[in-house]
Amino acid sequence: MIALLRGKIELKSEKFIILDVGGVGYKIFCSSQTLKELTNKPTDKKVKLFIHLHIREGVLDLYGFPTSEELEFFEQLISVSGIGPKVGLSVMALASVKTLKQAIASGQKSLLTKVSGIGSKTAERIILELKNKVAALVSEVKQLSSDSDAIDALVSLGYTARQAREALEKVPDKVAGAGKRVREALKILGK
Repeated sequence: MIALLRGKIELKSEKFIILDVGGVGYKIFCSSQTLKELTNKPTDKKVKLFIHLHIREGVLDLYGFPTSEELEFFEQLISVSGIGPKVGLSVMALASVKTLKQAIASGQKSLLTKVSGIGSKTAERIILELKNKVAALVSEVKQLSSDSDAIDALVSLGYTARQAREALEKVPDKVAGAGKRVREALKILGK
C-alpha cells in the first residue's frame, strides 16, 4: 500500500501530475485546488502528497492530497455508496475540508449538489452516512449558515465561491453579521 510520496513534479496536467520519486514516475490524480497549489510551487522543489490507492477492475489509480486531513475526508467521501474517486475529487474542489464538514454536519445539501454527478438524493445520502463521522462544532455550523449570505455577496462582486469561503474562514468568529463579515473578507481578499 502506498501511503505517501515525496518527489519532484515532472509533468502537470489539468487532472493529474507525474511525480518523480527515485527515478520512477507516478501518475497522481489531484483536486483542481491541489493542482493549482502545486502549479505555484517551483518544479525543482520536492513535493509531499498523502496517497490513496484505488483499485478497480485491475486498474491502480493514485489520488494525492497535501494533508492527511484531506486524505481522510476523501476516503470518508468515497465510502459513501455511489461516490467514486472522480466525484470525490470534484467535491474536494468545492471548498476546504472544514467547510465541507460543516455543510455535512448542518445538512446543507445545496453545496454538495453543485458537483456534476451529485443530485439531491446522493447529497442526502452523503449527509446521512457522514454526518456522525465529521467533527463539526455547533458554533461552526451556525457560522456556516450565516456565511451563505456573505458568500453570495462576494460572488456577486466577482469572486469565486471558493475564494469567498476561504476568505470568510479567516474572518474571526467574533465578527457577526453578513455585512461586517463581507467587509472583513474584502480586506483579506484585497491583500
